[in-house]
Amino acid sequence: MSEKRAEDFIGKKVLVSQVRSVCGASKRQRATLSALGLGKIGKRREFTLNESLVGMLRRVRHLVIVREAA
Repeated sequence: MSEKRAEDFIGKKVLVSQVRSVCGASKRQRATLSALGLGKIGKRREFTLNESLVGMLRRVRHLVIVREAA
């Protein structure tokens, strides 16, 4: 089974959900979540994936789940 990489989804819609709290996260991680429009557990946003968004999601990958939008 091949592993799905973020680069394979550039230009496609993705759904980003916050699943972990920002308690204990660094200021930089909190700022990244804020820039993504997240900040509370359960909050969701839909984005068109681009390279800058991939970098932001990598920075907070332990706090969010990324799924392909329907």
